Amino acid sequence: MIRIEKILTAPRAHSVSLMLPMEQREKSRLKVTLDDGREAGLFLPRGSRLHDGDLLQSTEGLIIKVEAAAEAVSTVHCGSALVLARACYHLGNRHVPLQIASTWVRYQHDYVLDRMINGLGLLAVVEQAPFEPEPGAYERSAHAHHHPPHQRCSTEES
Repeated sequence: MIRIEKILTAPRAHSVSLMLPMEQREKSRLKVTLDDGREAGLFLPRGSRLHDGDLLQSTEGLIIKVEAAAEAVSTVHCGSALVLARACYHLGNRHVPLQIASTWVRYQHDYVLDRMINGLGLLAVVEQAPFEPEPGAYERSAHAHHHPPHQRCSTEES
């Protein structure tokens, strides 16, 4: 079995991919199947969290690209930043991981949360999509891809 022990921090060419849902990307010890059918084992540092696009290296030098698998999620689209912020507040108050974009928020599908969102006057659309939630405020990440810089908030109201 291929033994994967390292998360790379610099871009490199990969020869194989590994598709995992969010729940499995949070595990540091896991038996997996690469996209070419070979079995492998993850033996990553405790507390590691894999992200879409991360690169891993096996003890034999094999470079593996992590891909976020499509999974059952609820996506809420909203054109109002204030209404979207309220939805994020109420979802966050339930301590669920959220993927947040400028006009939508996504969470792992949950019927109870969908009803809460509907109660706020929004529509939760259940779909199959990759889920890449926000990292926790104290999470250190070793993933290789880059996020856009944080934007400063204006104190003026629009």
